[in-house]
Amino acid sequence: MKKELPKTYDPASFEDRIYSEWSEKGLFAPSDDMSKGHYSIVIPPPNITGQLHMGHALDNTLQDILIRHKRMKGISTLWLPGTDHASIATEAKIVEAMKKEGLTKDDVGRDGFLERAWEWRRKYGGRIIEQLKKMGSSCDWSRERFTLDEGCSEAVLEVFTRLYDKGLIYRGERIINWCPHCLTSISDAEVEYEEQPGHFWHLRYPFEDGSGFVELATTRPETLLGDTAVAVNPNDERYKDLVGKTLILPLVGRRIPVVADNYVDIEFGTGVVKITPAHDPNDFEVGRRHDLPIVNVMTPDAKITDDYPAYAGMDRYEARKAIVRDLEAGGFLVSVEDHVHNVGTCYRCGTTVEPRASLQWFVKMAPLAGPAIEAVRSGEIRFVPERFSKNYFHWMENIRDWCISRQLWWGHRIPAYYCDKCGKTVVSKTAPDRCPDCGGSMHQDPDTLDTWFSSALWPFSTMGWPDTEAADLKRFFPTNTLVTGYDIITFWVSRMIFSSLEYTGRIPFDTVLIHGLVRDAQGRKMSKSLGNGIDPLEIIDKYGADALRFALATGNSPGNDMRFSDEKIEAARNFANKLWNAARFVMMNLDIDRIELPDAEKLAPEDKWILTKLSAAAAAAESNLENYEIGVALSAIYDFIWDEYCDWYIELSKKSVSGEDKERSQTAQNVLAYVLRETLKLLHPFMPFITEEIYSGLPGEEGYIMVKDYPVAGNIPSFPSEAEDMERVIAAIGAIRQRRAEMGVKPSRRTSLFIATKYPKAFEGTEEFFKRLAGASSLDIVSDHSESGSVRIVTDSATVFIPMTDLVDPEEEKARLRAELDKVNAEIARVEGKLSNKGFTEKAPAAVVDAERVKLAKFTEKKDGITAALAALGE
Repeated sequence: MKKELPKTYDPASFEDRIYSEWSEKGLFAPSDDMSKGHYSIVIPPPNITGQLHMGHALDNTLQDILIRHKRMKGISTLWLPGTDHASIATEAKIVEAMKKEGLTKDDVGRDGFLERAWEWRRKYGGRIIEQLKKMGSSCDWSRERFTLDEGCSEAVLEVFTRLYDKGLIYRGERIINWCPHCLTSISDAEVEYEEQPGHFWHLRYPFEDGSGFVELATTRPETLLGDTAVAVNPNDERYKDLVGKTLILPLVGRRIPVVADNYVDIEFGTGVVKITPAHDPNDFEVGRRHDLPIVNVMTPDAKITDDYPAYAGMDRYEARKAIVRDLEAGGFLVSVEDHVHNVGTCYRCGTTVEPRASLQWFVKMAPLAGPAIEAVRSGEIRFVPERFSKNYFHWMENIRDWCISRQLWWGHRIPAYYCDKCGKTVVSKTAPDRCPDCGGSMHQDPDTLDTWFSSALWPFSTMGWPDTEAADLKRFFPTNTLVTGYDIITFWVSRMIFSSLEYTGRIPFDTVLIHGLVRDAQGRKMSKSLGNGIDPLEIIDKYGADALRFALATGNSPGNDMRFSDEKIEAARNFANKLWNAARFVMMNLDIDRIELPDAEKLAPEDKWILTKLSAAAAAAESNLENYEIGVALSAIYDFIWDEYCDWYIELSKKSVSGEDKERSQTAQNVLAYVLRETLKLLHPFMPFITEEIYSGLPGEEGYIMVKDYPVAGNIPSFPSEAEDMERVIAAIGAIRQRRAEMGVKPSRRTSLFIATKYPKAFEGTEEFFKRLAGASSLDIVSDHSESGSVRIVTDSATVFIPMTDLVDPEEEKARLRAELDKVNAEIARVEGKLSNKGFTEKAPAAVVDAERVKLAKFTEKKDGITAALAALGE
């Protein structure tokens, strides 16, 4: 049935309808036919607290392009979706909501809090999923997973118990990163460093025996309260006699020793360092080596403890000021020096992290990191672009044990149980009834696991692991491509790699495609503080999902940040309009029942040219998609549609389509429709909605474009020699049109054309094109032509001559050129006057003088051109 497209492109009228049809027909599910192989991607699970932002939009656009391309190649594809419980972010949201009710976590208790959390997830957790659907994401939603669902939770328990049994998970007191705002430990990967202005406070610590003092410096005088030693390097001759002596800690009065440790840098400062094992990771290690006491001086929310009455209850920064004031009053402060240093902040809330000695659970990383490093180094897993493997290696080769316990209630609770009677620890997937040693009652560890612990298992836990016979695990694991930003290589990518190798013995994916950030038009990171964020849902409402996807994919290059601007989305909308209008014109002029490409002998030169160009575009799209050069692939398709199909072939074929020669008309219609159909297929992964809507109206086409075969260059007829000849004709027409525009020739003015060329065969039979598209009244192919009184236009294969009298009225043109010459002469005189004035050339800035010289050169060049034009007119 013939379908006519509406006059106006209105994506809101069909995008939701088409998506519903795809979903209802089950087109997102993988095909059972595995004859052409399989391909799978697991979605980086967005947080259930999340709202769709431009980062999500880019990430999911790229994944959908890859999935749709593979699906159209007949490959059985699975894009597995899901969401992350996001323990810190979600708990913060719920605590914030409870605060408005005047409630705290302790008021409602753990069970009551978790009821609220699950209710919050039911209410808001699916919001971002619906937003991803608006983008056109072709995930198999029947397989949607959640990091706290039953299967993923079973995988977490299996992994924890296995690692514990192997001695790779342990509990111990270590220095961890503590967020005083989120009130939980965070891992090294969750700490973001930023330069902040600070100070070095130079202090004196007196010896107990009154023999003097040592001088040292600190950036955190508030931690002085927890000092349990002062250290020097054992090879530092200045301080050899001081090792073993006792100092009195200023303000506190605690007796502390001078110890010798290689950690101290002889060259830095005075070579003397205060040791605070409870509040510095390096000091903690020094303390372990010298058996120093660990004195924690801060509460979880970073206030001074009651052990120091003069400062008890003060915030750490308030205490810093008070302590510095008291040090100065006591004669312990020598000087203050400005200093800029790197300060760790919580990646969630931005609060300055407090290093804190704490009893936590850790994963022993060294045994796990080795195989994960080798998997990338050997090429079994590759980063695209390759340069990002350096980030990965740097992190993995310097990795410390991973603190996995969090002081939160929302998340996977640590499966460790402690005997209330004898203190025995039991790690088990199920809660033990009694202590296996003494029969006493047991209680479970109150902490939960780091969110990234479960996210690290995502590629295989979502496929059914630890059931090694699970159908999806056998069919689609390892997955193929992970698409993610460079900012979570340490958080997530590295952990998935070592986790997969350890628990499944296989890599989680073979390629990590890294994309950059979406920045604003000025190149700034989008943020609330700058107010430069762009809501992708607003873009979809205004321009449609296809325009947003096109704008995000255009110019996209692996690993590089991209700028998003109004101009970019307007250009995307303009392209969609261009395609819509072209398709509408073609479909309105078709009277064929089905699309059948005619035999080669029936094809005109312009038909052979467009088919050859289509084949080249298909080859470029395929090779670049396979190499993850998504922006380059789209550019090839865009250029073909806009420049070659719309601007040239539709125009070239118009007369044939509407002509009286029925056979020629049918041929032209079939080529027009065939090229349109195959072009829609090429474009479909990038702009799925508009291509599906147009495809549904093509004659004889049934089903959905999203499951049709992706065009293969070798299957599209190609005629290189004939296409080259047609290129020569098109180049000549284009050059004539450009020159006419430059000369201001009215479109209605007709001219004689003389073409001198070494390729006369290429121009045979093309007079109709030159008459219709280049304003020709006649066309003569000549071996040579006298230039006298003619405009000469040169292309790489022809020289076109147009009699000047055909282009313009000689007397009118002379008058126009004389007036123009008078203006140019006046400008030349003005600039020459300036440059001959020594007061200007000697006093004005050099750049200003140079600019005037450039103007003079341009005006002189323009004068020469006008003079030559007048000479051609006989003046």
